[in-house]
Amino acid sequence: MIIKKSLLIALLSVGIANTAFAETDSEKFDRAIQAYEQQNYSAAFPLFKQLAEQGDASSQFNLALMYANGEGVTQSDKQAVYWYKKAAEQGYADAQSNLGVMYDKGRGVTQSDKQAVYWFEKAAEQGYADAQSNLGVMYNTGRGVTQSDKQAVYWYKKAAEQGYTIAQFNLGVMYNTGRGVTQSDKQAAYWFEKAAEQGYADAQFNLGVMYYEGKGVRRDVSKAKQLFGQSCDNGSASGCKNYSILDKQGIH
Repeated sequence: MIIKKSLLIALLSVGIANTAFAETDSEKFDRAIQAYEQQNYSAAFPLFKQLAEQGDASSQFNLALMYANGEGVTQSDKQAVYWYKKAAEQGYADAQSNLGVMYDKGRGVTQSDKQAVYWFEKAAEQGYADAQSNLGVMYNTGRGVTQSDKQAVYWYKKAAEQGYTIAQFNLGVMYNTGRGVTQSDKQAAYWFEKAAEQGYADAQFNLGVMYYEGKGVRRDVSKAKQLFGQSCDNGSASGCKNYSILDKQGIH
């Protein structure tokens, strides 16, 4: 059975930031948050815009999200980039990470791996897990930076230790293949399990393979079947196939 190996750039973080600040503006910000949570975007948008224009980073980030999603305003990646950048330049980690994604995808801006790395690194250094994982991918693939498996492992581990699923999976792949780290089936199984527990289909599949082959864990074909089933339920065609094979063999 073949271990799946995939590297993913995370999607934009979409949670509205909820940071309080000065008193009068604080009430306005709270009203904007409340309106947004009630999906009253037409009320939230002008409040965030006013505060963003006054230089508040949280509001700049939230305004960028609304432009990116077309909430209360005509969707505009260019405007999203504009406001992400305003917040990012103030050191706002969420905005730095999202700006990195925009550069990575070429959304609202000319695609640039170097700029993506630049902003991922800014957010990663502040402990932002999404950016740490994405920076790991960039090092892993040598995009926008000199390729380095060791640096990839370093950043994957930072994000994985914060419970970031994609990073846990990618770190498992690195241990499985011995890239940037001493090969270890036990460590591969450990990180695949962490991601599998969060419902990540490829991790469930890979952990199933390890249980089936007895690599890094005690061989348990029934456990393998269970994991393949979970992987199948989460959309893995390979998981469905392996589950079916074991089911036909009478494995319970």
